[in-house]
Amino acid sequence: MVPASTTVTIANGEVSVKGPQGQLTWKLHPEIEVEMDEHHHLHVKMPANLTKARKALSGTTRALIANMVKGVNTGFEKKLTLVGVGYRAQAQGHKIKLTVGFSHPVEHEVPAGVKVEIPTPTEIILKSADKHALGQLAANIRAYRPPEAYKGKGIRYANEKIILKEAKKK
Repeated sequence: MVPASTTVTIANGEVSVKGPQGQLTWKLHPEIEVEMDEHHHLHVKMPANLTKARKALSGTTRALIANMVKGVNTGFEKKLTLVGVGYRAQAQGHKIKLTVGFSHPVEHEVPAGVKVEIPTPTEIILKSADKHALGQLAANIRAYRPPEAYKGKGIRYANEKIILKEAKKK
């Protein structure tokens, strides 16, 4: 069900969702049809000759539209933690400056529509209405220094559990 504060427009093979957190648009696959009934429920119609791939495509479309509706209403949030001596982050306009053990600080561009908060130098909070852009940005930042298996140093998601390996024995 679409909340009252949200408007959904389906036209020309695109779904556009507008709400208090912003507006998102997504192009539909030509074989998938989406329609809204009078009770503000969105229905994703499956193609007539159903195959495994088409069934998966309709389920993916349903999930993407549900994420769009949730995103423009409440938004999404990801937290990253920097673990390591001297590891820190700074926000500079539309860039994040990371000091993560390289000989130089790493600057990463933040895409439009994603807000960055850095409450402490070792914590990054990313917020956005677009779940895909948010997850991709978090993965790109984590890729600079993923957690290593012996000491656990690196950039990790806040809820991520790292299983540490034992050190080499003589």
